[in-house]
Amino acid sequence: MARKAVEGSLERGLFASRWLMAPMYIGLVVALGMLMVVFLRELAYYAPQVLVMSADKAILAILTLIDLTLAANLLVIVIFSGYENFVSKFDIGAHPDRPSWMGQVDFGGLKMKLIASIVAISGIHLLKRFMEIGQKSADAAFGDRELFWLLVIHMAFVLSGLMMAAMDWLVARTSKK
Repeated sequence: MARKAVEGSLERGLFASRWLMAPMYIGLVVALGMLMVVFLRELAYYAPQVLVMSADKAILAILTLIDLTLAANLLVIVIFSGYENFVSKFDIGAHPDRPSWMGQVDFGGLKMKLIASIVAISGIHLLKRFMEIGQKSADAAFGDRELFWLLVIHMAFVLSGLMMAAMDWLVARTSKK
């Protein structure tokens, strides 16, 4: 009987320990605020130049803002899904602003959304570097070697995403049998 009580207490303690993750999600909310500040700073930098910037510079500015937005989207997905999967369900009922994917993204789905976001962010970063080829300031920072490694790293992300998707597909096929 005492063994059952100790085991029950241990299990309740382990289950309650998931709340140690909550401050980490609050830290990610702070990081989201920091990303918003960077986004607004970039927007304030580029907006006054819009009438005099070239099309290439405008595209680079837009890609920078998209890059930051994708990173913010990734943070929101990790905050919401991670909290719901590992800490507690959100008790907001049928709130009209509740994203449709909330409560439906399991760990496997979170993993796929994470790698897809990383591939998209990497792809945008690589596209920005490609567009800067020939610009003296960019060529000084990113030569052929650096560009090669950016491409290799991007392809590693793409390959990782494909491998994760293949593993999830295999697991889904074997669990149906």
